[in-house]
Amino acid sequence: MIGISIAGFDPSGGAGIITDMKTFTSLGIHGTCVITALTAQNPSKVFSLQSIATDYIEEQIDSIFDEYGEYISYGKTGMLYSPEIVKTVAKKIKEYDLKIVVDPVMVASAGGNLSQKEIATALKKYLLPYSLLATPNIHEAELLSGIKIATQDDAIDAAEKIGKICDVVITGGHLEGINTIVIGEEINILKRDLMKTKNTHGSGCTFSAAIAGFMIKGEDMETAIKKSFDYVEIAIENGRYGTLNTGSKGMGH
Repeated sequence: MIGISIAGFDPSGGAGIITDMKTFTSLGIHGTCVITALTAQNPSKVFSLQSIATDYIEEQIDSIFDEYGEYISYGKTGMLYSPEIVKTVAKKIKEYDLKIVVDPVMVASAGGNLSQKEIATALKKYLLPYSLLATPNIHEAELLSGIKIATQDDAIDAAEKIGKICDVVITGGHLEGINTIVIGEEINILKRDLMKTKNTHGSGCTFSAAIAGFMIKGEDMETAIKKSFDYVEIAIENGRYGTLNTGSKGMGH
């Protein structure tokens, strides 16, 4: 089983490509990766960012599919940073008929901007229409929907709007643990108890990678989402410097 992540690099190891690879590995999946940007950051602060040229991103993707193309059906995206990178990745996803989970990373958990303002528009226009699922947090969902989210009803309105483009999970870490899920035309609210911890760096990356991973393993989307919530909770409980995954305890059962 092989998966792919197309995302940014976090040298602290708590988020981005490194976390995606750890998540895939803990689920028994061989992870391949395409780096879209280099960051200088840690769990507390983003220092700087260097985006990767779009032609080099294309070459990375092509090199992976040249060798593993017949084995890769599912993957995920993380930080794509610019509209040009979004368009490039969307083009290659369509070319290789890849089933993709989109983690629309636009703002780092540490508070630094990781993308240009036009990223939300580019995601909606070029990538989300060809995606299986988007997994925005509250702030990302506000940017994608144009709706200010302060209540559960606001989250439902935003999820319905994004859900017209692709299925969506609005994660509720910033809304008292209320997660809003739209699959097809069905709306579900999944309430999870908030954990008293600051150990959440990379939780969004882990969540989206786990969903892709569980679908690679044959789970349907709804089951993959539920198992991924369990997985992230276990990862947070067992992590020290971000949502580090520790052995078989992170299987999400």
